[in-house]
Amino acid sequence: MKKFNFTIGLISDTHGHLRPQVIDNLQGCDAIIHAGDICDDSLITELTTIAPVFPVAGNMDARDKYPASDLIQIGNFSIYIIHNFDMIDLDLEAAGVNIVIFGHTHQPDHFQQGTVTCINPGSAGPERRNRPISMAKLQLDKDHFSVEFINLDG
Repeated sequence: MKKFNFTIGLISDTHGHLRPQVIDNLQGCDAIIHAGDICDDSLITELTTIAPVFPVAGNMDARDKYPASDLIQIGNFSIYIIHNFDMIDLDLEAAGVNIVIFGHTHQPDHFQQGTVTCINPGSAGPERRNRPISMAKLQLDKDHFSVEFINLDG
């Protein structure tokens, strides 16, 4: 039986700024999720040279360019992507969602809401409000997943 192993780069709140460290850390990823506040379409174009990209619109993005949210299936995992966690209007558990990826706060975060794991990779863009500059990687195996946060400061 073939082993399933999939790595997703998680970024958010780039605000038109794609740091070289982000590009370096995304190398080798099988997919990239951008949880909004992209602010420059060429950024998505550049990311697609690394891996397929699943972007959603943030409050700073034009709503006609990217979906407000997205639900993707990778292996056994249902992943819901939205910019602002407070805007979720879906019963995540009833929808069978395993993981939520969100942004907006510029603060890396990882918590459980019932059976759903919620991950905010933080802001990979300009420094704001003394929050860290960060991203994350989500590692999916057949029945398990793990998240690694990457500090991009300095």
